[in-house]
Amino acid sequence: MHAFDARLPPLREDEHGVIRLGSTRVSLESVVIAFDRGATAEEIAESFPSVDLATVYATLAYVLTERDRVDQYVSQRKAKVDELRTEAEHRFPAGGLRSRLLSRRRGEAL
Repeated sequence: MHAFDARLPPLREDEHGVIRLGSTRVSLESVVIAFDRGATAEEIAESFPSVDLATVYATLAYVLTERDRVDQYVSQRKAKVDELRTEAEHRFPAGGLRSRLLSRRRGEAL
């Protein structure tokens, strides 16, 4: 009797270092965040229609098996996103944004 061969989920790293599910744009961290918030595999598949249920289950099995490694990756991604957000806020400060938008709106209404 032969055991079934376990397959890894179809994960790929894109050109920006983001791990995505198969050929979709769905990121691994999106699935992990949804799962950690209590979403079921079925709910995750419904949230990301480009990912089939089998891929979600395979990804969740991988996450549970490699939790430390996945958590480290998600932490690194969060740090990168925070870094990019800080850079964007520095380059494009939001201070006075509301008043600028309101004055522009008043100018257009005249």
